[in-house]
Amino acid sequence: MKMEITLDGKKQVSALYNGFTIRTDQPVEAGGDASAPAPFDLFLASIGTCAGIYVKGFCDQRDIPTDNIKIVQTMEFNRETRLISNIGLDIQLPSDFPEKYKDAVINVANLCAVKKHLKNPPQIEVTATLV
Repeated sequence: MKMEITLDGKKQVSALYNGFTIRTDQPVEAGGDASAPAPFDLFLASIGTCAGIYVKGFCDQRDIPTDNIKIVQTMEFNRETRLISNIGLDIQLPSDFPEKYKDAVINVANLCAVKKHLKNPPQIEVTATLV
């Protein structure tokens, strides 16, 4: 697998992957134009959206409507470490959601590949090549 990262000007950086261009920028206060999400915002969004696709698949397999299901993701920031210390995912289910599937929908959300990678992080090696 390969992804090509381009430095597009000012604080804009893009990733070209699988035929998509994923654009990022920095907020105005960080010198950007706020024309796209910041890279860290995409990282955080990948956690909730990954859980969401698993919940969607679970419900689709059982013909459970998903129109009124949403996941609210909360993040706690540790000022000392300057890192996120806790991420919560609250799967908000409508009152007519089958009670017998409540625990199962939590379990399926925990299968998220992004979460699994955070629990077992890959090694990241940075090199530089003159071309």
